[in-house]
Amino acid sequence: MRNIFYKSIQIKALSAFFYILILIAFDLEKVNRFFLIGFAFCVATSGFSQQGFHLPKNQKKDKIPFELVNNLTIIPVTVNGKELNFLLDTGVKSTLIFSLTSKDSLEMKNAVPVRIRGLGEGGTLTALKSANNQVVIGEAVDENHTIFVVFDESLNFSTRMGIPINGIIGYDLFKNFIVKTDYSSRKITLYNTDEFSTKKLKRYEAFHLSFFKNKPYTTLSVFSKNEFRDVTLLIDSGSSDAMWLFNDEGFIVEEPKNYFEDYLGLGLSGNIFGKRSRLKSVKLKKFELENLNVAFPNLKIADSSLFYKDRDGSLGGGILKRFTVIMDYNAETMYLKKNKNFKLPFHYNMSGLIVEHDGLVVVKSRGEVQNQSLNLDQTGQNNGAISISVNPLYSFTLAPRFVVAEVRKNSPAALAGLLKGDEILMINGKQAHRYKLYELTDLFSSKVGKKIYLKINREGVAHNIKFELEKVL
Repeated sequence: MRNIFYKSIQIKALSAFFYILILIAFDLEKVNRFFLIGFAFCVATSGFSQQGFHLPKNQKKDKIPFELVNNLTIIPVTVNGKELNFLLDTGVKSTLIFSLTSKDSLEMKNAVPVRIRGLGEGGTLTALKSANNQVVIGEAVDENHTIFVVFDESLNFSTRMGIPINGIIGYDLFKNFIVKTDYSSRKITLYNTDEFSTKKLKRYEAFHLSFFKNKPYTTLSVFSKNEFRDVTLLIDSGSSDAMWLFNDEGFIVEEPKNYFEDYLGLGLSGNIFGKRSRLKSVKLKKFELENLNVAFPNLKIADSSLFYKDRDGSLGGGILKRFTVIMDYNAETMYLKKNKNFKLPFHYNMSGLIVEHDGLVVVKSRGEVQNQSLNLDQTGQNNGAISISVNPLYSFTLAPRFVVAEVRKNSPAALAGLLKGDEILMINGKQAHRYKLYELTDLFSSKVGKKIYLKINREGVAHNIKFELEKVL
């Protein structure tokens, strides 16, 4: 696989022939509500540089539309003339490109081989560190952008998101602008720092940000053991979960059991598992959220150099999407104003089923019937001028192939007999490819007692399977 990528990526200058070990900790916390991406790169830098992205002269701001998929913000990014889709993530320091294929041709400049490692069950991966790249986001341009390109084909978030995801960007954009994320209108606004006024933020609540390796942290209060206690969380817009906490003491109990074991996500180095539970309440100053989801990952955080020592977890997109969020890294401040999503209930996957795209299938569909004229007289009888030709036409298209990626133990899907690798053909009487992947996520998180009817293909044999969504928490 590495050879494919080396062929497809034009490397202008290879400045070293040795591997550099760079420790990059990826807080992969969930995507599709099943795995979240909160990359925490640990490469030392020297503060907030004024180099990087800039708007054209005399332009004060720029609005950029984004897609919101499973609480994650996806923006269009052009790298060296190539149009790609990136996750916008406050929890990442360095820009990363992945999920390229042998069909992609992307010119990368001044590339040096490196090794990276992250959370999960695997080891390190091969990557390229490439400097002096042109990156364009809306009207903002960076002519000297450093990018890490990962070659491992297993690092493919597109299959779980349902749309192409080619990379992730965070600090490199936030450091040069004040960034407003309007989850209601689905627009990102980039403001020049010297043109932004806080006078219009009277309805916002301000939160102080502390930084560790250029990643933002804030403090809020969570309810535990009949009282509120402060926790320090990474602000992680690349996480589709509401919250991660690293210590479950005071939250998890066995009698009555208030959690379930689950697959939490795909890390850079493999799968991540942990517990899912509920928090009674969380206070973000004057804003209070109740009965929200929380995940407790099974992580061995042994290397303190990779983590902020005071960090208790992460605050993800499941909470952030309920606000209009303004990030001002230079002023070390985050502003929040609740939006129309604020009172929406927190959902979780009750099926135990995780579905992903796995290639394409040919779909045959019946076209319109072609009829020649049928002439009738005023009585409705045939006037002798019948000429009918009925020739059904069929069209053939390529559609996503949906397969079962994970099945939670003892879940409704598991008890109904579903297995990892099963191909899903139909869902509730509708061909599977007619769903978007995030629609399946919503379906499996919809309501207790919802009946799910599946037709699957297992090793060439069709099976009909049904189950009901069951409340776990």
